[in-house]
Amino acid sequence: MTPSTYPGAQHVMVLYTGGTIGMQASADGLAPASGFDVRMRAYLDSQPGLVLPAWRFREMAPLIDSANMTPDYWQRLREAVVEAVDQGCDSVLILHGTDTLAYSAAAMSFQLLGLPAPVVFTGSMLPAGVPDSDAWENLSGALSALGQGLAPGVHLYFHGELLAPTRCAKIRSFGRHPFAALKRNGGGARAEAIPAGLDYRQARQLAKVGVLPLFPGIGAELLDGVLDSGIQALVLECFGSGTGPSDNPAFLASLKRAQEQGIVVVAVTQCHEGGVELDIYEAGSRLRGVGVLSGGGMTREAAFGKLNALLGAGLESAEVRRLVELDLCGELS
Repeated sequence: MTPSTYPGAQHVMVLYTGGTIGMQASADGLAPASGFDVRMRAYLDSQPGLVLPAWRFREMAPLIDSANMTPDYWQRLREAVVEAVDQGCDSVLILHGTDTLAYSAAAMSFQLLGLPAPVVFTGSMLPAGVPDSDAWENLSGALSALGQGLAPGVHLYFHGELLAPTRCAKIRSFGRHPFAALKRNGGGARAEAIPAGLDYRQARQLAKVGVLPLFPGIGAELLDGVLDSGIQALVLECFGSGTGPSDNPAFLASLKRAQEQGIVVVAVTQCHEGGVELDIYEAGSRLRGVGVLSGGGMTREAAFGKLNALLGAGLESAEVRRLVELDLCGELS
């Protein structure tokens, strides 16, 4: 790891949310287990060659399989991070299950805008203590990275690699490299300043955001069902550079109705590489014509987390629409 221009962490708060890293066998299979701090300390004490910052431990409640992660849990996680920093911790390490780790790390990137401390997410593909587990290497590696110094903001650490949470995704369900940076493009101008309502200290409301992937033959009735569910915003996963069924008048009418009702619809691409440019094809420009916004190169995870943060800050629909297409923390750069 190259030398850092940022000061190394001296006091790390470890927030344990559950996930595979601390799971143990139960009658129904692997399940989150308490007491991971004892196991963690025992392992680290057995490795005298490791030079790591001092750390303290907080077990979140409830401990969960990350498949059960929710935006409500993100609120509690944000509060725990802010509390840790207010109590003198200069950095935070979050232990999290891998299934929704990319979602949570992206979401917290927006929930913690302006935080003057680094936050690192990590986890493991196999529980600590089982043969060939990656748990201890990821945990000690993340602590070591913090000790060497990281920029304020949110990071994702896995198997020796630091990733930008708003630019990556879980692409494998096996092995030591489940996460990868996606080669996305289609950016937006950098926001000149973080709006006061998005500062990390500001309380958040719960927002209701949906995600809908397009597929050949999708009809307006499915879109209507999602729009009528009470959502405030929708991430629309489009084909290619941002195309959809533009020859379906009912589908376009539904999107137009969403705009009129104040529902923010953001287009992202289903492709791993590239991004959305709605004006290249007629099938994309018609989406823009009924109020769909371009998500540029945002990943699904980043767009979902960003909309939750913008709407959770209580911003007006017009301001949300403006900020969607501005870069806040690298999601569009």
